[in-house]
Amino acid sequence: MLKTTLIHPDILRVCATAGHHSKILIADGNYPAATKIGPRAELVSLQLMPGIPTVAQVLDAILSTVPIDVFNTMGIDPSDEYALQGDPPAWQEYRQIMARHGINRELEPIVKWDFYQSVQSDDHILTIQTADQALWANLLLSVGVRKPDA
Repeated sequence: MLKTTLIHPDILRVCATAGHHSKILIADGNYPAATKIGPRAELVSLQLMPGIPTVAQVLDAILSTVPIDVFNTMGIDPSDEYALQGDPPAWQEYRQIMARHGINRELEPIVKWDFYQSVQSDDHILTIQTADQALWANLLLSVGVRKPDA
């Protein structure tokens, strides 16, 4: 029996193969996961019903298992028809989860079309498609390193 919070076998398998700088996308329900994916990445579809699970719930599970160096959000172009004033509410929830895991890093936005390009890189190993209905909830994680004492 595993002691980690993350228990999904396919996600665990791919995370176990990840190296430094490998990219994991936790996608919201609106993300075009079938077409905006890296050439070597696997897609795990977790959509159970609208809103379940959320990107935040998956982030919490991933952080219990994998060290993360970079947290990229999908940045908002002010001319986008779905643009919001200020940060999306989901981003504050990510910050709270990161703090709970003892992570003192910033969310680093990448504007939407550049975000898609970042995802489609050779380093992208996994997309986890959620059913999150929040706008601008996509999160691209860059795997860190396991420290000698961890």
